[in-house]
Amino acid sequence: MAENTEELTSRHCKPCEGGTPPLSQEKAASYLADLPGWEPGDGEIFRRFEFKNFYQTVAFVNAVAWIAHREDHHPGMEVSYRFCTVRYSTHAVGGLSENDFICAAKVTALVQA
Repeated sequence: MAENTEELTSRHCKPCEGGTPPLSQEKAASYLADLPGWEPGDGEIFRRFEFKNFYQTVAFVNAVAWIAHREDHHPGMEVSYRFCTVRYSTHAVGGLSENDFICAAKVTALVQA
């Protein structure tokens, strides 16, 4: 795991308030470079995770839900039989915040463990 990613997994999300600007494209690109498989979208980051069966997919979804609950930062998820796409964006800032990358790093750690 990259140094930036390890640092992100040790942090916790902070509440975002309206009026806070989203991350700059440069800062977002810097975080994204250390998160394998995550891709930029329109004001979001996302990654598709593939599994051998539905049981593994649902176990992953439940683990992501636990992270979301602990961090109070919730992703969009598309769940199917053998995959789950996870999307992060911070609606309060109208784009990406550090919270998105903290959670993405924690989700990445789930599949790397």
